[in-house]
Amino acid sequence: MSPVRLDLMPIDAFSDLGLHDKNRYLQRLADEFCRKTARPAIALDRDALSRLRRFYSRRSLADLKLSVSEPSTTLDRALRDLGHAVKLNDRRTDIVGALVAELPAPVPAIPDPYRPAPREEAEPQLSFFAPSIYDAPLKDDINLMDIAPFSLSKNRRDGVIRYELKDCIITIDGSASAGLATVFDYDIFLHMVSSLADAVRRYRIDQAKGLRVDLPGRVYRPNTAHILRFCRRNSGGKQYKDIEAALDRLQGTRIKIVNLLNGRRREVVSMPLIQMFRVVSKTVTGNIDVVEIGIPDWVYDGVVHGDTAPQILTLNPEYFLINQGIGRFIYRLARKAAGQGEARYGMSEMLKRSGSPQALPQFAHKVRQFVTQTQVFPFPDYELEIVAGRREDVLLMKARQEDAPLGVRSAELLL
Repeated sequence: MSPVRLDLMPIDAFSDLGLHDKNRYLQRLADEFCRKTARPAIALDRDALSRLRRFYSRRSLADLKLSVSEPSTTLDRALRDLGHAVKLNDRRTDIVGALVAELPAPVPAIPDPYRPAPREEAEPQLSFFAPSIYDAPLKDDINLMDIAPFSLSKNRRDGVIRYELKDCIITIDGSASAGLATVFDYDIFLHMVSSLADAVRRYRIDQAKGLRVDLPGRVYRPNTAHILRFCRRNSGGKQYKDIEAALDRLQGTRIKIVNLLNGRRREVVSMPLIQMFRVVSKTVTGNIDVVEIGIPDWVYDGVVHGDTAPQILTLNPEYFLINQGIGRFIYRLARKAAGQGEARYGMSEMLKRSGSPQALPQFAHKVRQFVTQTQVFPFPDYELEIVAGRREDVLLMKARQEDAPLGVRSAELLL
Protein backbone atom coordinates (compact mmCIF):
# COMPACT_ATOMS: atom_id res chain seq x y z
CA MET A 1 0.00 0.00 0.00
CA SER A 2 1.55 3.37 -1.05
CA PRO A 3 2.07 5.97 1.69
CA VAL A 4 -0.54 8.66 2.19
CA ARG A 5 0.35 11.77 0.22
CA LEU A 6 0.56 14.76 2.55
CA ASP A 7 1.26 18.36 1.63
CA LEU A 8 4.34 18.73 3.83
CA MET A 9 5.92 22.07 4.64
CA PRO A 10 9.62 22.41 3.68
CA ILE A 11 11.94 21.86 6.62
CA ASP A 12 13.41 25.36 6.63
CA ALA A 13 9.96 26.95 6.52
CA PHE A 14 8.91 24.77 9.44
CA SER A 15 12.04 25.76 11.37
CA ASP A 16 11.21 29.47 10.91
CA LEU A 17 7.85 29.03 12.64
CA GLY A 18 7.34 29.93 16.26
CA LEU A 19 6.40 27.26 18.78
CA HIS A 20 2.64 27.89 18.59
CA ASP A 21 2.67 28.03 14.78
CA LYS A 22 4.57 24.73 14.65
CA ASN A 23 1.99 23.17 16.94
CA ARG A 24 -0.87 24.52 14.82
CA TYR A 25 0.76 23.20 11.65
CA LEU A 26 1.33 19.75 13.16
CA GLN A 27 -2.28 19.65 14.37
CA ARG A 28 -3.53 20.53 10.88
CA LEU A 29 -1.22 17.86 9.48
CA ALA A 30 -2.64 15.33 11.93
CA ASP A 31 -6.20 16.36 10.99
CA GLU A 32 -5.41 15.90 7.30
CA PHE A 33 -3.85 12.51 7.99
CA CYS A 34 -6.87 11.38 10.01
CA ARG A 35 -9.24 12.48 7.27
CA LYS A 36 -7.32 10.66 4.54
CA THR A 37 -6.98 7.44 6.53
CA ALA A 38 -10.49 7.26 8.07
CA ARG A 39 -9.20 7.79 11.59
CA PRO A 40 -11.15 9.76 14.18
CA ALA A 41 -9.87 13.31 14.64
CA ILE A 42 -7.83 13.74 17.80
CA ALA A 43 -6.23 16.69 19.58
CA LEU A 44 -2.47 16.15 19.95
CA ASP A 45 -1.29 16.57 23.53
CA ARG A 46 1.83 18.42 24.63
CA ASP A 47 4.02 15.32 24.60
CA ALA A 48 2.87 14.21 21.14
CA LEU A 49 3.46 17.71 19.75
CA SER A 50 6.96 17.82 21.26
CA ARG A 51 7.91 14.45 19.73
CA LEU A 52 6.50 15.40 16.33
CA ARG A 53 8.34 18.75 16.37
CA ARG A 54 11.68 17.06 17.05
CA PHE A 55 11.03 14.42 14.42
CA TYR A 56 10.02 16.95 11.77
CA SER A 57 13.11 19.13 12.31
CA ARG A 58 15.83 16.60 13.14
CA ARG A 59 17.38 16.41 9.60
CA SER A 60 19.10 19.33 7.85
CA LEU A 61 20.49 20.19 4.43
CA ALA A 62 24.10 20.26 5.72
CA ASP A 63 25.10 17.34 3.50
CA LEU A 64 24.62 19.57 0.47
CA LYS A 65 27.29 21.99 1.86
CA LEU A 66 25.30 25.06 0.95
CA SER A 67 26.13 28.43 2.46
CA VAL A 68 24.10 29.50 5.44
CA SER A 69 22.95 32.58 3.60
CA GLU A 70 20.93 32.63 0.39
CA PRO A 71 22.76 30.55 -2.28
CA SER A 72 24.52 32.86 -4.69
CA THR A 73 24.84 30.67 -7.75
CA THR A 74 22.30 28.99 -9.98
CA LEU A 75 23.85 25.63 -9.16
CA ASP A 76 23.58 26.23 -5.42
CA ARG A 77 19.96 27.29 -5.75
CA ALA A 78 19.23 24.20 -7.86
CA LEU A 79 20.94 21.98 -5.30
CA ARG A 80 18.98 23.62 -2.51
CA ASP A 81 15.65 23.10 -4.30
CA LEU A 82 16.60 19.53 -5.20
CA GLY A 83 17.59 18.86 -1.62
CA HIS A 84 14.26 20.13 -0.35
CA ALA A 85 12.44 17.93 -2.88
CA VAL A 86 14.49 14.84 -2.03
CA LYS A 87 14.16 15.37 1.71
CA LEU A 88 10.47 16.08 1.34
CA ASN A 89 9.79 12.89 -0.62
CA ASP A 90 12.14 10.75 1.45
CA ARG A 91 10.44 11.96 4.57
CA ARG A 92 6.82 11.34 3.53
CA THR A 93 6.83 7.71 4.60
CA ASP A 94 8.64 8.54 7.84
CA ILE A 95 6.19 11.30 8.75
CA VAL A 96 3.24 9.00 8.01
CA GLY A 97 4.83 6.31 10.18
CA ALA A 98 5.18 8.75 13.06
CA LEU A 99 1.56 9.81 12.74
CA VAL A 100 0.47 6.16 12.72
CA ALA A 101 2.29 5.70 16.02
CA GLU A 102 0.79 8.83 17.60
CA LEU A 103 -2.82 8.56 16.43
CA PRO A 104 -5.51 5.94 17.11
CA ALA A 105 -6.24 3.14 14.69
CA PRO A 106 -8.76 3.71 11.90
CA VAL A 107 -12.39 3.12 12.77
CA PRO A 108 -13.67 0.23 10.63
CA ALA A 109 -16.62 1.09 8.43
CA ILE A 110 -19.95 0.00 9.92
CA PRO A 111 -21.83 -2.13 7.38
CA ASP A 112 -25.38 -1.21 6.46
CA PRO A 113 -27.67 -3.95 7.89
CA TYR A 114 -30.40 -3.17 5.35
CA ARG A 115 -30.57 -3.94 1.66
CA PRO A 116 -31.72 -1.14 -0.68
CA ALA A 117 -35.38 -0.90 -1.61
CA PRO A 118 -36.16 -2.46 -5.01
CA ARG A 119 -35.83 -0.35 -8.13
CA GLU A 120 -39.53 -0.70 -8.93
CA GLU A 121 -40.55 1.32 -5.87
CA ALA A 122 -39.01 4.41 -7.45
CA GLU A 123 -41.29 4.08 -10.49
CA PRO A 124 -44.87 5.25 -9.74
CA GLN A 125 -46.30 3.44 -12.76
CA LEU A 126 -45.28 0.13 -11.19
CA SER A 127 -46.88 0.78 -7.81
CA PHE A 128 -49.59 -1.58 -6.59
CA PHE A 129 -51.89 -2.00 -3.61
CA ALA A 130 -50.19 -3.67 -0.66
CA PRO A 131 -52.19 -5.01 2.28
CA SER A 132 -51.12 -4.43 5.85
CA ILE A 133 -48.35 -6.78 6.90
CA TYR A 134 -49.50 -9.30 9.51
CA ASP A 135 -47.57 -11.99 11.33
CA ALA A 136 -48.85 -15.38 12.51
CA PRO A 137 -52.09 -15.56 14.52
CA LEU A 138 -52.31 -16.98 18.03
CA LYS A 139 -52.55 -20.74 18.34
CA ASP A 140 -53.87 -21.98 21.69
CA ASP A 141 -52.79 -18.63 23.18
CA ILE A 142 -49.25 -19.27 21.97
CA ASN A 143 -47.79 -16.40 19.99
CA LEU A 144 -45.20 -17.50 17.44
CA MET A 145 -43.69 -14.01 17.57
CA ASP A 146 -42.24 -15.07 20.93
CA ILE A 147 -39.90 -17.43 19.07
CA ALA A 148 -38.40 -17.91 15.63
CA PRO A 149 -40.44 -20.56 13.77
CA PHE A 150 -37.68 -20.76 11.17
CA SER A 151 -33.91 -20.78 10.78
CA LEU A 152 -32.23 -17.36 11.09
CA SER A 153 -29.56 -18.32 8.56
CA LYS A 154 -29.71 -17.85 4.81
CA ASN A 155 -27.86 -21.14 4.44
CA ARG A 156 -29.51 -24.55 4.56
CA ARG A 157 -30.17 -25.92 8.03
CA ASP A 158 -31.36 -29.43 8.82
CA GLY A 159 -32.54 -30.99 12.04
CA VAL A 160 -34.97 -29.74 14.68
CA ILE A 161 -35.24 -26.46 16.57
CA ARG A 162 -36.61 -26.97 20.09
CA TYR A 163 -38.11 -24.31 22.37
CA GLU A 164 -38.97 -25.09 25.98
CA LEU A 165 -41.35 -22.39 27.21
CA LYS A 166 -43.32 -22.05 30.42
CA ASP A 167 -46.43 -24.02 29.44
CA CYS A 168 -45.39 -25.76 26.26
CA ILE A 169 -42.63 -27.28 24.20
CA ILE A 170 -42.37 -26.18 20.56
CA THR A 171 -40.32 -27.97 17.93
CA ILE A 172 -39.68 -26.80 14.37
CA ASP A 173 -38.86 -29.63 11.99
CA GLY A 174 -37.91 -29.35 8.31
CA SER A 175 -38.18 -31.90 5.55
CA ALA A 176 -35.25 -34.18 4.76
CA SER A 177 -35.15 -33.02 1.14
CA ALA A 178 -35.46 -29.24 1.62
CA GLY A 179 -34.41 -28.49 5.19
CA LEU A 180 -35.91 -25.90 7.52
CA ALA A 181 -37.68 -22.80 6.25
CA THR A 182 -35.58 -19.66 6.71
CA VAL A 183 -36.53 -16.26 8.07
CA PHE A 184 -36.45 -15.01 4.46
CA ASP A 185 -38.74 -17.81 3.23
CA TYR A 186 -41.11 -16.65 5.96
CA ASP A 187 -41.81 -13.49 3.91
CA ILE A 188 -44.13 -15.62 1.76
CA PHE A 189 -45.95 -16.80 4.89
CA LEU A 190 -46.39 -13.14 5.88
CA HIS A 191 -47.86 -12.42 2.45
CA MET A 192 -50.31 -15.31 2.88
CA VAL A 193 -51.47 -14.15 6.33
CA SER A 194 -51.66 -10.51 5.26
CA SER A 195 -53.66 -11.30 2.12
CA LEU A 196 -56.09 -13.40 4.17
CA ALA A 197 -56.44 -10.66 6.80
CA ASP A 198 -57.18 -8.11 4.08
CA ALA A 199 -59.80 -10.42 2.55
CA VAL A 200 -61.43 -10.79 5.99
CA ARG A 201 -61.44 -7.00 6.41
CA ARG A 202 -63.24 -6.53 3.10
CA TYR A 203 -65.62 -9.39 3.93
CA ARG A 204 -66.66 -7.71 7.18
CA ILE A 205 -67.11 -4.35 5.48
CA ASP A 206 -69.45 -5.95 2.93
CA GLN A 207 -71.27 -7.80 5.72
CA ALA A 208 -71.83 -4.53 7.56
CA LYS A 209 -73.39 -3.11 4.40
CA GLY A 210 -75.90 -5.97 4.39
CA LEU A 211 -74.37 -7.70 1.38
CA ARG A 212 -74.36 -11.47 1.04
CA VAL A 213 -70.74 -12.49 0.63
CA ASP A 214 -68.79 -15.70 1.00
CA LEU A 215 -66.00 -16.18 3.49
CA PRO A 216 -62.48 -15.95 2.05
CA GLY A 217 -61.28 -19.22 0.53
CA ARG A 218 -58.79 -21.58 2.10
CA VAL A 219 -56.62 -21.44 -1.00
CA TYR A 220 -55.25 -18.28 -2.54
CA ARG A 221 -53.50 -17.70 -5.85
CA PRO A 222 -50.92 -14.95 -5.68
CA ASN A 223 -48.98 -13.66 -8.63
CA THR A 224 -45.28 -14.07 -7.87
CA ALA A 225 -44.57 -10.51 -9.03
CA HIS A 226 -46.95 -9.28 -6.31
CA ILE A 227 -45.24 -11.48 -3.71
CA LEU A 228 -41.87 -9.98 -4.65
CA ARG A 229 -43.19 -6.42 -4.47
CA PHE A 230 -44.94 -7.09 -1.18
CA CYS A 231 -41.67 -8.46 0.22
CA ARG A 232 -39.82 -5.47 -1.29
CA ARG A 233 -37.55 -7.58 -3.46
CA ASN A 234 -36.29 -6.96 -6.97
CA SER A 235 -37.97 -8.94 -9.72
CA GLY A 236 -34.98 -10.62 -11.37
CA GLY A 237 -34.87 -14.21 -12.57
CA LYS A 238 -33.03 -15.42 -9.47
CA GLN A 239 -35.77 -14.05 -7.20
CA TYR A 240 -38.42 -16.04 -9.10
CA LYS A 241 -36.36 -19.22 -8.79
CA ASP A 242 -35.82 -18.56 -5.08
CA ILE A 243 -39.60 -18.48 -4.54
CA GLU A 244 -40.07 -22.10 -5.63
CA ALA A 245 -37.26 -23.30 -3.34
CA ALA A 246 -38.73 -21.24 -0.49
CA LEU A 247 -42.16 -22.81 -1.03
CA ASP A 248 -40.57 -26.28 -0.84
CA ARG A 249 -39.05 -25.42 2.54
CA LEU A 250 -42.23 -23.79 3.85
CA GLN A 251 -44.34 -26.81 2.90
CA GLY A 252 -41.87 -29.19 4.52
CA THR A 253 -41.50 -27.25 7.79
CA ARG A 254 -43.88 -28.22 10.58
CA ILE A 255 -44.48 -26.67 13.98
CA LYS A 256 -45.24 -29.12 16.78
CA ILE A 257 -46.70 -27.73 20.00
CA VAL A 258 -46.89 -29.87 23.13
CA ASN A 259 -49.10 -28.09 25.65
CA LEU A 260 -48.22 -28.88 29.25
CA LEU A 261 -50.33 -28.96 32.41
CA ASN A 262 -48.41 -29.39 35.66
CA GLY A 263 -45.44 -30.57 33.64
CA ARG A 264 -47.42 -33.26 31.79
CA ARG A 265 -48.53 -33.44 28.20
CA ARG A 266 -52.04 -32.13 27.75
CA GLU A 267 -52.28 -31.81 23.98
CA VAL A 268 -50.04 -32.28 20.98
CA VAL A 269 -50.63 -30.23 17.81
CA SER A 270 -48.60 -30.47 14.61
CA MET A 271 -49.13 -27.85 11.91
CA PRO A 272 -47.40 -26.75 8.70
CA LEU A 273 -46.42 -23.23 7.70
CA ILE A 274 -48.25 -23.73 4.40
CA GLN A 275 -50.65 -26.59 3.64
CA MET A 276 -49.52 -27.14 0.05
CA PHE A 277 -48.54 -25.30 -3.08
CA ARG A 278 -49.02 -25.85 -6.78
CA VAL A 279 -47.55 -23.93 -9.67
CA VAL A 280 -50.52 -22.80 -11.77
CA SER A 281 -48.65 -21.09 -14.60
CA LYS A 282 -45.17 -20.10 -15.69
CA THR A 283 -43.77 -17.28 -17.79
CA VAL A 284 -42.24 -17.82 -21.23
CA THR A 285 -38.82 -17.86 -19.53
CA GLY A 286 -39.88 -20.72 -17.25
CA ASN A 287 -40.30 -18.70 -14.07
CA ILE A 288 -43.29 -19.17 -11.77
CA ASP A 289 -46.08 -16.75 -12.70
CA VAL A 290 -49.06 -17.78 -10.57
CA VAL A 291 -48.92 -20.18 -7.64
CA GLU A 292 -51.72 -21.76 -5.61
CA ILE A 293 -51.05 -21.94 -1.86
CA GLY A 294 -53.17 -23.82 0.65
CA ILE A 295 -53.74 -21.89 3.88
CA PRO A 296 -53.27 -24.14 6.95
CA ASP A 297 -56.32 -24.56 9.19
CA TRP A 298 -54.59 -22.98 12.19
CA VAL A 299 -53.86 -19.81 10.21
CA TYR A 300 -57.28 -19.69 8.56
CA ASP A 301 -59.19 -20.24 11.80
CA GLY A 302 -57.06 -17.73 13.70
CA VAL A 303 -57.64 -14.99 11.13
CA VAL A 304 -61.15 -15.70 9.83
CA HIS A 305 -62.94 -17.21 12.83
CA GLY A 306 -61.23 -15.13 15.50
CA ASP A 307 -62.79 -12.18 17.29
CA THR A 308 -63.84 -9.02 15.47
CA ALA A 309 -60.16 -8.27 14.94
CA PRO A 310 -57.64 -11.04 14.25
CA GLN A 311 -55.18 -11.68 17.08
CA ILE A 312 -52.23 -10.75 14.93
CA LEU A 313 -49.78 -7.85 14.89
CA THR A 314 -48.81 -5.64 11.98
CA LEU A 315 -45.20 -5.18 10.91
CA ASN A 316 -43.41 -2.18 9.43
CA PRO A 317 -42.65 -2.65 5.69
CA GLU A 318 -39.04 -1.71 6.49
CA TYR A 319 -38.85 -5.16 8.13
CA PHE A 320 -38.37 -6.68 4.67
CA LEU A 321 -35.23 -4.60 4.09
CA ILE A 322 -33.47 -5.96 7.19
CA ASN A 323 -30.77 -8.09 5.63
CA GLN A 324 -29.73 -10.15 8.67
CA GLY A 325 -31.69 -12.94 10.28
CA ILE A 326 -30.75 -11.74 13.77
CA GLY A 327 -32.15 -8.29 12.95
CA ARG A 328 -35.47 -9.70 11.78
CA PHE A 329 -35.70 -11.86 14.90
CA ILE A 330 -35.07 -8.80 17.10
CA TYR A 331 -37.73 -6.77 15.27
CA ARG A 332 -40.40 -9.47 15.68
CA LEU A 333 -39.49 -9.85 19.36
CA ALA A 334 -39.64 -6.09 19.90
CA ARG A 335 -42.97 -5.79 18.07
CA LYS A 336 -44.50 -8.47 20.29
CA ALA A 337 -42.87 -7.70 23.65
CA ALA A 338 -42.27 -3.94 23.53
CA GLY A 339 -45.25 -2.82 21.47
CA GLN A 340 -45.55 0.93 22.01
CA GLY A 341 -43.41 0.80 25.16
CA GLU A 342 -40.21 -1.05 25.93
CA ALA A 343 -38.97 -4.54 26.73
CA ARG A 344 -35.73 -6.08 27.99
CA TYR A 345 -34.27 -9.48 27.23
CA GLY A 346 -31.04 -10.96 28.55
CA MET A 347 -28.72 -12.54 26.02
CA SER A 348 -29.41 -16.04 27.36
CA GLU A 349 -33.18 -15.64 26.94
CA MET A 350 -32.73 -14.20 23.46
CA LEU A 351 -30.58 -17.15 22.44
CA LYS A 352 -33.21 -19.49 23.85
CA ARG A 353 -35.96 -17.83 21.78
CA SER A 354 -33.94 -17.45 18.58
CA GLY A 355 -33.31 -21.13 17.93
CA SER A 356 -29.76 -20.25 16.92
CA PRO A 357 -27.25 -23.14 17.10
CA GLN A 358 -24.49 -20.72 18.13
CA ALA A 359 -22.92 -20.74 21.58
CA LEU A 360 -23.93 -17.85 23.85
CA PRO A 361 -20.68 -15.81 23.46
CA GLN A 362 -20.88 -15.91 19.66
CA PHE A 363 -24.60 -15.16 19.64
CA ALA A 364 -24.21 -12.24 22.06
CA HIS A 365 -21.38 -10.84 19.94
CA LYS A 366 -23.61 -10.97 16.87
CA VAL A 367 -26.41 -9.14 18.71
CA ARG A 368 -23.98 -6.44 19.88
CA GLN A 369 -22.68 -6.01 16.35
CA PHE A 370 -26.19 -5.56 14.99
CA VAL A 371 -27.14 -3.08 17.72
CA THR A 372 -24.00 -1.08 16.91
CA GLN A 373 -25.07 -0.93 13.27
CA THR A 374 -28.47 0.46 14.26
CA GLN A 375 -26.77 3.43 15.92
CA VAL A 376 -25.75 4.54 12.42
CA PHE A 377 -28.62 3.01 10.42
CA PRO A 378 -31.83 3.41 12.49
CA PHE A 379 -33.88 0.30 13.24
CA PRO A 380 -37.57 0.31 12.21
CA ASP A 381 -39.87 1.60 15.01
CA TYR A 382 -37.49 0.85 17.91
CA GLU A 383 -34.32 2.14 19.53
CA LEU A 384 -31.96 -0.67 20.52
CA GLU A 385 -29.40 -0.48 23.29
CA ILE A 386 -27.20 -2.96 25.15
CA VAL A 387 -27.35 -2.29 28.90
CA ALA A 388 -25.67 -4.04 31.79
CA GLY A 389 -27.76 -6.54 33.74
CA ARG A 390 -27.09 -8.32 37.02
CA ARG A 391 -25.69 -11.44 35.39
CA GLU A 392 -25.29 -10.57 31.72
CA ASP A 393 -25.83 -7.91 29.10
CA VAL A 394 -29.44 -7.06 28.32
CA LEU A 395 -31.01 -5.84 25.07
CA LEU A 396 -33.29 -2.85 25.67
CA MET A 397 -35.91 -2.38 22.95
CA LYS A 398 -37.75 0.94 23.21
CA ALA A 399 -40.49 2.15 20.85
CA ARG A 400 -39.47 5.29 18.97
CA GLN A 401 -41.87 8.04 20.01
CA GLU A 402 -41.05 10.78 17.55
CA ASP A 403 -41.86 10.51 13.87
CA ALA A 404 -38.86 8.96 12.20
CA PRO A 405 -38.00 8.60 8.51
CA LEU A 406 -38.48 4.84 8.71
CA GLY A 407 -42.09 5.34 9.72
CA VAL A 408 -43.03 7.18 6.54
CA ARG A 409 -43.14 4.07 4.42
CA SER A 410 -45.20 2.32 7.07
CA ALA A 411 -47.82 5.07 7.00
CA GLU A 412 -48.14 4.67 3.25
CA LEU A 413 -48.73 0.92 3.29
CA LEU A 414 -50.50 0.09 6.52
CA LEU A 415 -54.25 0.58 6.54
